[in-house]
Amino acid sequence: MILQGDCLTKVEELEPLSIQTVVTSPPYWGLRDYDNEDQLGQESTPEAFVSKLVYLFNRIREKLKDDGTVWVNIGDTYFGPKGGHFDSSNSITNNDTGSQYRQQRKAPPKHKYIKTGDLTGIPWMFAFQMQRDGWYLKQDIIWAKPNPMPEAVDNRCVKSHEYIFMFTKKKQYYFDADALKTNDVRRSDVWFLKTASLKEAHFAVFPEKLPALCIKAGSREGDVVLDPFMGAGTTALVAKKLGRKWIGIEVNPEYIEIIKRRTAQGQLF
Repeated sequence: MILQGDCLTKVEELEPLSIQTVVTSPPYWGLRDYDNEDQLGQESTPEAFVSKLVYLFNRIREKLKDDGTVWVNIGDTYFGPKGGHFDSSNSITNNDTGSQYRQQRKAPPKHKYIKTGDLTGIPWMFAFQMQRDGWYLKQDIIWAKPNPMPEAVDNRCVKSHEYIFMFTKKKQYYFDADALKTNDVRRSDVWFLKTASLKEAHFAVFPEKLPALCIKAGSREGDVVLDPFMGAGTTALVAKKLGRKWIGIEVNPEYIEIIKRRTAQGQLF
């Protein structure tokens, strides 16, 4: 089931205690404009972005089963003209999905301690705020990318990893450790997975193996998987292949057409 609209609003339509696991990848803060006034990711400060994101997951907690898990793939950005929020209309590139990506940026609003060129630290801001709000932070998984995006930098290393945090609402929860016995993860907290691309979309999508590992470890066949930031619909596609039910929320109608086409295809793993 696809719910079109703002995830902060649409999540209220879900039944209490109906979701077994959440697998999602929120937008980066300040990097991409999805051309929708209800989008998340264009807040003026990283703290405002994190606050809104945690608020969403606190609403999701009411819909999550007591033994459920939440898996969040979240990336970081550098603070400055090419990362971080600001309002500008210069140098916008349109694409087939109707969204906009700002190639050139003015400086973001001055921050009380984050300096231009600093790595913002959003993943851990988010994880610590989730802890403060009562979530159990059970795992920080490193998604190591053998094929990272190229960067024209000579004063630091190219970024080749992102975090996947696993949260639970209770101390005891469902977890199938055998599901992580694969060559890619070897049951460790470092997952070596190549990024994927999709010809229908302008953005990189995470590989099917990533949500597959989370879904297998966190749910049983027939359980319901939620993705509140569907994007290209990879989580839904994989959930279907694995014999799970799925619910997704997406604000952009163009992406929903991509999701419908993708989930109408595919066979079980």
